[in-house]
Amino acid sequence: MFYVDPREGDDEAPGTSPGKAWRSLERASSARLRPGDTLLLKRGGKWKGTLTLKGKGTSARPITVGAYGKGARPKISGREDDCVVVTGSYWRVSELRASDCGWAGFRVDGRHNDLWDLYADRNVTGVWISERGGRNVLRNSQMVGNDRMSVDDPEPDNDSGAFGVLLNGDDNRVVGNLIVGSYAASQDYVTDGAAVEIYDGDRNIVAHNVARDNETFTELGHRPGATSDGNLFANNVVTSSRKRGSFLITRGAGHIVGPVRGTVAVHNSVYLPARETIGFSCADGCSTKVLRLRNNIVKIGGTVGFEDGSGIDDAGGVYDGKLGEFKPGHRSIRADPRFVSRRDLRLREGSPAIGQGVPLGASWYGGASMAHDVAGRAIRRSKNPDAGAYQY
Repeated sequence: MFYVDPREGDDEAPGTSPGKAWRSLERASSARLRPGDTLLLKRGGKWKGTLTLKGKGTSARPITVGAYGKGARPKISGREDDCVVVTGSYWRVSELRASDCGWAGFRVDGRHNDLWDLYADRNVTGVWISERGGRNVLRNSQMVGNDRMSVDDPEPDNDSGAFGVLLNGDDNRVVGNLIVGSYAASQDYVTDGAAVEIYDGDRNIVAHNVARDNETFTELGHRPGATSDGNLFANNVVTSSRKRGSFLITRGAGHIVGPVRGTVAVHNSVYLPARETIGFSCADGCSTKVLRLRNNIVKIGGTVGFEDGSGIDDAGGVYDGKLGEFKPGHRSIRADPRFVSRRDLRLREGSPAIGQGVPLGASWYGGASMAHDVAGRAIRRSKNPDAGAYQY
């Protein structure tokens, strides 16, 4: 094991015990860590700069980064660059806080990394999995108040920022996280931000997350010549007290960042009570190849949904709000789902969402291990399950 202590450490020390800890992020970043090694930062410690994790572990012997001692999480900050950068593979990174960083709190360029129990705040994006990052997992972490714009200028339609999680890579999983306050003023859009933004990323799974007070839960798009296909959103809970907001924004071939193909949203529970809200938008050439919805509950103070073109593929949903340009599909109904409260989207006794969904195979959820609701209850597959993120 290797230790880092910003007060009592010494970069000339071997780093092999708390009493012989290194002091700086630069020394920790330059260490040649090998499979099975562990790097621990002292709790209560604060650093400015970048921790770069560039070694390679293995699936059997990952390299571990965490904390030791007592007190608050080790905190890394600084506007000069991203705070924690994972360029290697098979790292397990936990217990750190990245706050007020140059752009991303945590940036992942590598593959097969496991990030869990992290805290990111006051960044442009809390966690960024770049186009080089693939098959990573972000789980059981908190992205709170990542509310800065990287671009906010008079040039039209180019503002960008306020992301809890930004996915540019493929085959990643964002599971079981709390994402709050991805929301910032924008010259182009009045306000903007997203809990999980997917741009140029394919086959990512976003599941069992709780999202509160974000501008949008998810928005999808890609550069010309790239793709953002086959992304799955399952069993997420989305609420907001903001005056504006939306759940899911995607596009057809007529949009400059489209077409986005094969997006699936299944068993999500959404409650956005303000008037300037929309559940989902599938515009500029929507079709069943663009968006499929199953067993969702969407309660909206504004418009439940918008579809153009040949429309989406929908079934088993419960919708409450103005339908807009959207026709509910098989077994989908218009009804108040009777949530427990604005923040607690469990179902009350007698809810019309109970038993309203359609039976689905495990692939709809991302595999058999993911076929449970946000509270861990199994979702019935042999008969009609309950709609929404919570099984009654």
